[in-house]
Amino acid sequence: MKKNKVLPLILSVAMLSTLLTGCGSKASTDAAATDSASTEATTETTTEAGADASVDASSLEPVTLKWYLHGSNVTDDAAVLEAANAYLTEKLNVTLEPIWGTWGDFDQNSVLAINGGDDVDIYFTCSWSADEYNAFAKKGAFVRLDNPDNNLVAEYASDLWSTLPEVLTNGAMIEGSDGYGVYAVPGYKDIATQNCWDINVPLLEKYGYTIDDIKNADYYSFGDILKTVKEGEGSDFYPLLVEGMVLERMVTNSVIVTGDSGTNNLLSYYIDPVDVSKEGPYGNKMLSKFETPEYKKFVEQTRQYFLDGYIDPAMGNKNQANDVRVAKQLTGEYLIGTQSYALGYETQASKERKFEVAMVPATPPYVDTTSSQGAMMAISTSSKNPERAMMFLNLLNTDPYLMTLLNYGVEGTHYDIVDGEAVFTAKRDDYMPWTNGMGNVTLLPPQEGQGKDFYDKFKEYYGAAKEVPNLGWAFDPTNVETEMGALSNVAEEYALALDTGTVDPAEKLPEFIQKLKDNGIDKVVEEANLQLDAFMSAKQQ
Repeated sequence: MKKNKVLPLILSVAMLSTLLTGCGSKASTDAAATDSASTEATTETTTEAGADASVDASSLEPVTLKWYLHGSNVTDDAAVLEAANAYLTEKLNVTLEPIWGTWGDFDQNSVLAINGGDDVDIYFTCSWSADEYNAFAKKGAFVRLDNPDNNLVAEYASDLWSTLPEVLTNGAMIEGSDGYGVYAVPGYKDIATQNCWDINVPLLEKYGYTIDDIKNADYYSFGDILKTVKEGEGSDFYPLLVEGMVLERMVTNSVIVTGDSGTNNLLSYYIDPVDVSKEGPYGNKMLSKFETPEYKKFVEQTRQYFLDGYIDPAMGNKNQANDVRVAKQLTGEYLIGTQSYALGYETQASKERKFEVAMVPATPPYVDTTSSQGAMMAISTSSKNPERAMMFLNLLNTDPYLMTLLNYGVEGTHYDIVDGEAVFTAKRDDYMPWTNGMGNVTLLPPQEGQGKDFYDKFKEYYGAAKEVPNLGWAFDPTNVETEMGALSNVAEEYALALDTGTVDPAEKLPEFIQKLKDNGIDKVVEEANLQLDAFMSAKQQ
């Protein structure tokens, strides 16, 4: 297997902090489940098809695989590993040594491990982590899994690949160190993005409105509803509860550009809000986000809502915004909020907040690079056993027993199956991997309250999501790192305030744009479009 020396990769702190925060929020609302009756039952239904399932483990040399995971809260894995390694020895003659990276330590330690050539076999990677999929694949950190000279997918993981939605396998195709191909196994999780209006239903109905009134309006016509509720609830009540960057994307129909500056994205790629698979108003082109007519219209309306008293000034303060927003969600001190949606979140939110919450889509669900590469497993070029690592990933993602064991723990110890749903015990607190970060969550039993048909709905919802035209492309900022650093600082000064209406765009937007020009935004946009054009050409070949 070809090995490549990994060069140090410099990533902006701003990019990491926001992307990690965004995924951390999503992780806190993880819902992982399927219709499997129990881990005992799933053992019996393990697939026997495919190369890996039929391997005679006794013919294989014993190997140990080190597996670096993200988002874990694991203090006692002894019982799980005892069961898992007994099973893996029987199936693949493999002993597993997981490294339980946490939300706090994964970014730094995983990059140190990769750059130091540590003997880790499998790394979690994605579009937002410090070991970002596209960048590290280009640097030679990850094995190309479909390399024509050694096609690990075809040889050892055909079972796995046939279970994944096409949008996921398409999204994993990138330009890496060994050419255009697949460098990680995508996790089958909440793979689509959908931004929704988060509605406080009892308050809406209190003033004579219905969900249809929200569905039949848009951001620019919410004024009458907001005015009525504001007047009824009093001057200290702010009916529009917003997260600045999410609000901007919802209103302008722009999507996150993977590889962009994370704290305040500098680039815009616009989608068609009716059919996201079609090219948007600018085609396959990147634009300077804050210079577009769409952005100007958005900030002007937001400023008016702020002046009318509909937006809490705390939303424009980066040190207060998130805490205040979450607190007001829980107490119901809002009418319309912003939400990056995951299937079933309205049910969970209603339970947490103790009032009915509804989600009204601003766009259809869509699969872009950021969402399709939201959780992946890559085989390290430093691995001495890439073939066995591929066998393990295939088994993990096709075998309900193994996936459930490594995610939920031991049945009867960490959870029980009650009426077809997993009910966690107190011991689960000692073993809590990040479910969405491990792989194919559709193999898992549904969690308590999700319903036995949860994953039928899951597959239907995410299966209907269309892919955006530039799926798989990520911006590589290497050639403009100096400019990106300076521009991130400029955006830090202006973007949140403009996105939440706390400053006057008539004054601040032109000032902001000029500083972007002075610090090289045009060079960044030119570089982004050169890369995107090259990617689209390669994709069409």
